[in-house]
Amino acid sequence: MTITAPRLQRPSAPPPADVLDRAPRRRVSPERISAALTLLVIAGLAVASLAELNISFAGMADSWGNAQNFFARVGGLTFPPADELIQLTVLTVGLVLTGTLLAAVLSVPIAYLAASNTTPNTTARAVARFIGVFTRALPDVVLAMVFVLMFSLGTLPGILAIGIHSVGMISKMFADAIEQIDEGPRLAIRAAGGTRMQEFFSGVLPQVLPSWVATVLHRNDINLRGSVVLGYVGVAGLGLEMSHAFKSLNYGLGLGIALVIFLLCVVMEIVSSAVRVAMLGENAGRGVFVRMFINARRADAAQLGIRRFASVDAAMRRPWTATRIRNVSAGFVAIAVVIAGVAVSDIVWGDLLTFWAKIPEVAAQFWPPDFGSYGFPVIAGAMLDTVKIALAACLITLVLSLGIGSLAARNVAPNVGVRGGFRLLLVIIRGIPELILAIVLIVITGLGAQAGTIALAFGGIGLLGKLIADSFEEVPRGPERAMTAAGATRLQRYAAATLPQGSRALIGHTFYLLDTNIRAATLLGIVGGGGIGYYLLNAGQGSNYPLVTSIVLMILVTVLIVEGIAMWMRKVFR
Repeated sequence: MTITAPRLQRPSAPPPADVLDRAPRRRVSPERISAALTLLVIAGLAVASLAELNISFAGMADSWGNAQNFFARVGGLTFPPADELIQLTVLTVGLVLTGTLLAAVLSVPIAYLAASNTTPNTTARAVARFIGVFTRALPDVVLAMVFVLMFSLGTLPGILAIGIHSVGMISKMFADAIEQIDEGPRLAIRAAGGTRMQEFFSGVLPQVLPSWVATVLHRNDINLRGSVVLGYVGVAGLGLEMSHAFKSLNYGLGLGIALVIFLLCVVMEIVSSAVRVAMLGENAGRGVFVRMFINARRADAAQLGIRRFASVDAAMRRPWTATRIRNVSAGFVAIAVVIAGVAVSDIVWGDLLTFWAKIPEVAAQFWPPDFGSYGFPVIAGAMLDTVKIALAACLITLVLSLGIGSLAARNVAPNVGVRGGFRLLLVIIRGIPELILAIVLIVITGLGAQAGTIALAFGGIGLLGKLIADSFEEVPRGPERAMTAAGATRLQRYAAATLPQGSRALIGHTFYLLDTNIRAATLLGIVGGGGIGYYLLNAGQGSNYPLVTSIVLMILVTVLIVEGIAMWMRKVFR
């Protein structure tokens, strides 16, 4: 028998050097290319808008001299009498709390229908989503105008305006939270024969409640800053007194009330942040109150970890730990605050029974839409100016927020002190209502789009900077650690690992800012910041309600276009 040795194969020739040098490339879909081109076009429009507005550092430096002369003429700040100031402050806080609570209650059924995993059918989901987008696009100042016609002057028009306008954003966030729940508990209740209501209250609500509370608190902060503009259409509170002061050229009193509003916004922001951190277990802060909440949670976890239950019945009885005592106490405090907010709002409850008869008459005043003596070209040009202001402000905000927000992130800042300092800066900026800043800038530099753009850009830093910082802190740490192990510098790690991973969230946050800027730019025009708001206020004060309807429809279409582009971008870059 002959044994044949195995035949050795010749080694194949090495691949060409150019093949080895080429790395595998990911195929880019046409949709991604279209989205990237759309981003470039929007960026180009933002740059062109900024150039057209002619905002320059030299102009800002010249305005600084005007600012010194202005404050020299104003002299010291003045305030209303102490009892009147306290009454106005309490009234404003009660108005905002009640309006936000109304929005939260109305948002629950809308969110339930809008969430893909709880809605009964696609039609209900589409209707609920449209209600959210429509109320989000409808300016609260327009709603306040309408309700002032239906009700007597006071807080009720402001409460309803804040409540209905806030439904859009709160219901959207509520629906997103419902879609992200663990489906296990809800499906188990359904399998056991539970009703839809039992599924919601036992399988959905316990999972989303902390997130919902955080959303409501965040919206309450926004509503407090936005309540200032409602004073310009007759809603009672600090905003109304401030508008009277500025209209009568009593700048000392107007700036004094503005300072009170600023301090109120900062205090509300700090309290809300502490509550959000405590409920969600975020690591975004280490203040004394936050440390107290987190330490209590850890102590409870350690206590429950060593507890042994003698029977099932014993296990079903929840022990009164420090966390449970804190949560129950917080619940009673929240109920007391809500009741106090409704009580101090001084609502004329009889108006809720009599306003129904006024609806047909008021609706007839707003329909059909008409552009009046201005004509469509003038109003369309003003709407285009508003979009330009929003784009230019968004560009300025993005550039500044990228630096400030990055240094406020734990994984980017060089040390705790730098991070804490920039976090505090973002809180202070968020506490300044854009309307107050616009009024001061307009008084100093004169009427025009420049003052509105600067105010909008500065106010946006607080929002976008915080969103960027939170997004960068949530990126996976693996690539950053790999870069550090390879000897990369802090800047290289940021550019190659942190920023690319956070770019998707950055795009979404920027579109959210643009959406917000369009609505805010409309309101800034009311005080002379340029754009469509000037015509909106004149139409409202002149009882030209068909023109108000035309302007609102134009704003709605613009916001819907931006919302559609943002949804497409999130889908493409997901």
